[in-house]
Amino acid sequence: MSNAVLIHPQVDAGIKAEVTGFAGGTLTCACTSDAVTVAVAAQSAHNHVCGCSKCWKPADSLFAQIAVVSRDKVSITANADKLHIIDTNTLIQRHACKACGVHMIGRIENKAHAFFGLDFIHTELSSETGWAAPTFAAFVSSIIETGTKPEDMAAVRAKLTDIGLTPYDCLAPALMDVIATGTAKASGILK
Repeated sequence: MSNAVLIHPQVDAGIKAEVTGFAGGTLTCACTSDAVTVAVAAQSAHNHVCGCSKCWKPADSLFAQIAVVSRDKVSITANADKLHIIDTNTLIQRHACKACGVHMIGRIENKAHAFFGLDFIHTELSSETGWAAPTFAAFVSSIIETGTKPEDMAAVRAKLTDIGLTPYDCLAPALMDVIATGTAKASGILK
């Protein structure tokens, strides 16, 4: 099944390399009129495919593609009134278009969280090329929660590995270290 597995349109045909000096672009929802647009004035970081059941995924995709950028580099530039928060009880508050359902940004409001100050974005919503390339797959087992058969997971992991995205059932180790460091600092274990 590995060759038949489709992960996400942005990676299935090969991963495009980051362009040196790329400084951001505009994200646009799927509406054909009065689209929500978000300006991102920086290159993204930690781009990855995500299997969690909360992230927005294009039709027929097993995974979302998510990156982060500094919150101060993100601004909603058109039709902000069409955005609503999907679930205010989650850590990442996903702002989606009420009309088309596309998630435009994910924001952490908890100032004590290690990722506070970063917005989660979907670079595939941009027509500009040059965004940071995805480098890993997160929350891979979670695709079972959205309907993937457990017996298909070996093929999914093989496909991810084949295309150069190391599969994890959490975030990549460097990001997990950031979270653990934030927790240790908050508890006083680290200064």
